Amino acid sequence: MNTTGQHGNILKCSVYIATSLDGYIATVDGEVDWLHTCGNLDADMGSEDMGFYAYINSVDCMIMGRKCMETISAMDLSPEQWVYGNMPIIVLSNTLKQPPENMQGKVEMYAGGIEDLLHILAKRGLKHAYIDGGATITSFINLKLINEMVITKAPILLGDGIALFGKIQGHVKLINAETKAYKNDFVQVKYDVTYL
Repeated sequence: MNTTGQHGNILKCSVYIATSLDGYIATVDGEVDWLHTCGNLDADMGSEDMGFYAYINSVDCMIMGRKCMETISAMDLSPEQWVYGNMPIIVLSNTLKQPPENMQGKVEMYAGGIEDLLHILAKRGLKHAYIDGGATITSFINLKLINEMVITKAPILLGDGIALFGKIQGHVKLINAETKAYKNDFVQVKYDVTYL
């Protein structure tokens, strides 16, 4: 089963995520509120969303870990705040069989191999997966399945927390960097990913 390599993936898999400048995606207790309180809050962003909706419109499914789903569930988003539309969202968990009540009908639970999942999604006609959650992103990188990463650095140092990357097996080379600085002092970098 060949799902590895820059262009050999059965699905394109990409990352769009924000971190603190020191590389954390959440505080030790999983909070992400700091994302909305750091930076230049007086900056006139106009309709600027730092590329999020263009990115969301470029993917046709999402794969996340259980903790990521629980963070979204805790936000208790209204239908108007739900940014994912009718996109299939698959949650990886070997222990949780049912999602929280407010996520039922919005996500599918999956326990099994990641490469098997990509084959299942490809058979459904899906082509580009949004990979979210630190542990899930690390798992995909270690399987050489991430093709592209967009990392938005928030202008804050948390000092401790949940790191974006866990233990990476082997070297991963990031190429074709594109950077953009925003008026709110956030800086975004987009990379293509290759594996050594």
